[in-house]
Amino acid sequence: TLDKLESIPGLRTDLSVEQYKRQLAEIGLVMIGQTDEIAPADRKLYALRDVTATVESIPLIASSIMSKKLAEGIDALVLDVKCGRGAFMKTEPQARRLAETLVSIGERAGTPTVALLTRMDVPLGRTAGNWPEVAESVRGLQDDTEGLDDVMDVTLALAGEMLALAGAADTPEDGRRQAADAVRSGAAFEKFLEMVEAQGGAPSTLETPGAREDAAVRTVRAPDTTADAGFVTDLDALAVGRTALALGAGRREMADDVDPLAGIVLHKKPGERVAPGQPLADLHAQSSGNSRFDEAERRLLDAFSFAGEEPARPPLLMDRYADGAWQAE
Repeated sequence: TLDKLESIPGLRTDLSVEQYKRQLAEIGLVMIGQTDEIAPADRKLYALRDVTATVESIPLIASSIMSKKLAEGIDALVLDVKCGRGAFMKTEPQARRLAETLVSIGERAGTPTVALLTRMDVPLGRTAGNWPEVAESVRGLQDDTEGLDDVMDVTLALAGEMLALAGAADTPEDGRRQAADAVRSGAAFEKFLEMVEAQGGAPSTLETPGAREDAAVRTVRAPDTTADAGFVTDLDALAVGRTALALGAGRREMADDVDPLAGIVLHKKPGERVAPGQPLADLHAQSSGNSRFDEAERRLLDAFSFAGEEPARPPLLMDRYADGAWQAE
């Protein structure tokens, strides 16, 4: 998430605790990363987990997440626990156990905490990577939501929970309506621009989001084998993430540089019709090096599945955990 935010020219997320508190008091919004002042032991504990085969330990995952949240002095917390191929928790039982552990820690610390369980088998939205995801998020904040129903559903559900926990809404449903109104009125986008400017970013780069002029782009098209298919039936979120990594959107090793422009813009997703030669996606990167684009194109084509019948679409919002109980039970 920090790499995505830092693809906005000039924006800083390495604020001191004093800067973080001052900005929060002045404008009511701040987005920061972990620093030496916030949960400093967490990095050492993660290094120990890495060499003791305990990276996937749910109690240790939960303690790592919650130590940073609680160290910030928060009054309430809403968590998005993702489940599926593109998530760290691959199975629903794993994801439910993590959500229960996270909420339990929050409640024991006296912090009202809610977790939403959301599906992540298919990419959320139509982008993956750094600047492409920022541009898509800005589109949503500008109420340009065509093709972004899934992004807006999850975002507004989380915002509704936050407003309810903060006492600004009577219920999560009321909070969701308030958040949707803020998007439609432009207030949400204006607040985001205010935060970007406060943290050294250039708001002008967000007024008309899209492909940056300095980005190289390659279009991936549907193969001839889709002639008898007709529909995109699946798109593996993990494979899409690995494609973005191949473009330079993430790090294979800690010392690697991240390409702020790298990522993918999807033209087709499961449930949509497709024909040979139609654009499936655009690959973005700072450099148009053929080897990088060639590898990414092969990976992305392998992530798509096609068939003749429109696939079923399971709900994104799977369940909600709060006060020791699952809503669906």
